Amino acid sequence: MRGQRRQHDTARIARTIQDALAEVSALEAWRFALGWSRSQSVAQVAGLYAADGLLPPGLSEPMLCRWEHDADEWPGPEYAVMLCRAYGARLEQLGLTRCFAPHTNGLFGRAGIRYGRPEMTAYPSGSWEGMGLMTTAAGLPAVRESLHLALLADPMGSVGTAELAEAAVEHYALNYSKHPPQILFNEVHEVRQLLTPVVQAGPGASYGVNIQRQVGWLSALLGNLAFHLDDLAGARTHLSAAGAWGERTGDARLSAWAWGARSMVARTTGRYDAALSHAERGARLAPAGLARAQLHAWALLPALARLHRADEADQALRTALAELEADPSGTAPGRFGFDEPELALHQAEADLALGRHQQARTRAEASCAACPDGTGGWAAATLVLAQAEAAGSPQDAVQRALHVLDHVPAARLRSTARTRLHQLATALPTHHATDLTERLHTLPAAIDHHGHAL
Repeated sequence: MRGQRRQHDTARIARTIQDALAEVSALEAWRFALGWSRSQSVAQVAGLYAADGLLPPGLSEPMLCRWEHDADEWPGPEYAVMLCRAYGARLEQLGLTRCFAPHTNGLFGRAGIRYGRPEMTAYPSGSWEGMGLMTTAAGLPAVRESLHLALLADPMGSVGTAELAEAAVEHYALNYSKHPPQILFNEVHEVRQLLTPVVQAGPGASYGVNIQRQVGWLSALLGNLAFHLDDLAGARTHLSAAGAWGERTGDARLSAWAWGARSMVARTTGRYDAALSHAERGARLAPAGLARAQLHAWALLPALARLHRADEADQALRTALAELEADPSGTAPGRFGFDEPELALHQAEADLALGRHQQARTRAEASCAACPDGTGGWAAATLVLAQAEAAGSPQDAVQRALHVLDHVPAARLRSTARTRLHQLATALPTHHATDLTERLHTLPAAIDHHGHAL
């Protein structure tokens, strides 16, 4: 109050508080200097989200308290930026530069671009930041119709048809999270059907092999979508077809990815030895760089973690990080690419399986902050963070789960998110899980007993 009466700025008041009270962190000192309670700080951050037209954040007073007092706790990059905005401070003034340290795997570009703050633009960003805005639902059938028109002109295929098929696969891969899985599944299925007569006619020319390769990637997409629709048998079938086309066309990346996805399916059903075997096979096939990083982080790391082989899991992670760093396209966007938020998510899940709850929370928070709100990746990271908090902060965990249910429509909720929600409800103490359990009882299934999407 003395500083305010003398018209000192907030930074000077915060420094004075820290000089007098060494145990007060910079983040807490700035809040004191502003005269705010924690609830007021949380409300200020929520107001910034609302002003930007964004969904309300999951920030809570206990989370802010931990960031202020625990040296091993700090916000993710997005929250760090928002706290800077709310407090009118720079990262170094709030002691939040560590939120952008190397161990967060460079997940700091998104915040600067997302909020357009001049003081953040000096931080680099990954190439995945260049992804376009969400496409409309009309974009899906339009892609199919363009391919159909090309096939009407050349029923047995052509160089142009092969290029269109490749563009269709890229479109579906880049926009994977922007459509409900069932709708995207139907579109990909119809496009693959359009290409079936061309494949039946045989390679014929050099473009024929490329069309076969795209049929393989379409099958890989169908396998991934079937997995997210909880059709595990269908997923295995489509992924086996993808692997076969990868071998036939000499596409090592497709073959490796298909084995990695089969490892994911086996892991979901508790067949961890099979999951490890599939992952090892995929890792052997994967080309150096991005593809090998993905197989190590997405397939090998979680399989080894589930088998409690901690040293080997850590080595798989080191390999993934080294491969990612060595690849100039290491942060390329896309379902079949591999980006840093996804890597952080896999790290968090592995840490959770190995009982490293603090590390899991840090990684999950970083992944969550770097993902667009409401997407599958955001939901996955948020729920893994909730699982990591279940034992120590059950109320925070419940609020995160309810936040996901409030902001992700049931049609867009992947089977993996549903599984995490049920696992969380089981892990929570009964008196904390009541609200979540009731919500899960009313959650409609993705597919009914007749096989229809709800």
